Amino acid sequence: MKKKEDIKIAGVVTLYNPTDEDIKNISTYIDDIDRLYIIDNTEGKDNEDRIPKNKKIKYLFKNENVGVATALNLGAKMAIEEGYKYLLTMDQDTTFKPGVLDKLKEVIKEQDMKNIALVTPWHNTKLLDKKPKEEYDDPHDVMTSGNILNLDIYQKIGGFKDWMFIDGIDIEYCLNLRKHGYKIVRVVKAEIEHNLGDIKYKHFLGKEYICNNYSPIRRYYIMRNNHYIFDMYKDFEPSTCWRILEQKPSMKAILLFENQKYKKLRNYMRGLRDYKKGIKGKYPYKN
Repeated sequence: MKKKEDIKIAGVVTLYNPTDEDIKNISTYIDDIDRLYIIDNTEGKDNEDRIPKNKKIKYLFKNENVGVATALNLGAKMAIEEGYKYLLTMDQDTTFKPGVLDKLKEVIKEQDMKNIALVTPWHNTKLLDKKPKEEYDDPHDVMTSGNILNLDIYQKIGGFKDWMFIDGIDIEYCLNLRKHGYKIVRVVKAEIEHNLGDIKYKHFLGKEYICNNYSPIRRYYIMRNNHYIFDMYKDFEPSTCWRILEQKPSMKAILLFENQKYKKLRNYMRGLRDYKKGIKGKYPYKN
């Protein structure tokens, strides 16, 4: 067993038109890390005057939406330059309860981290995921928020894919590290609250549908990026790739229950078309 020692952890959080509640979430973890990089993707006006005054914080206003992947890479770059070996990656809508980060740190202190790429908590969301009985498990993929990345391994696998912009970056990162032989450790007893948005469960003719109520633009990224992930990893992990490629249930939920049906389904088709054209990067349409 690895000898316990003090570890220093940096963190990065991406802001985009944050609410007051989103800003308050920073206070739930700032005391448990040594540095926080705030990447503000809000367009037009910075939010620096709303950020808590704390010497640990470095605020970077981009004045444009550069995407979550690029924001995470910026945070990782600054952390590496300042000598940090571990990076907490956060969404603005995620909160930590007292003591939870300490449980993640204990894994890093006690385990040989040479092959452990990230340590992650259990995410409490509106999704009906079944919680494992084990104290630790090794999931195929995890959401980005709340993870502590091993920055040595982050560098070895090339970080996050900037061109993906937002959706699918977490799945791709996990598949990439697993393909390189690295592990994910999930600390099941360490729970965080993650608000994934306006998720609702609806029923029609005896069937249950998950309505994510994602925006039309996110539907574009989901369709396009999932096809790219399929191409990259279908031979390595076909079950995961086929799972994320299946969008028929989501399309049915949109048709039956969600608003902006035309725009969402149109953007699914746009995403598929742009994937076939090899188009990557930021959403290229005006509406």
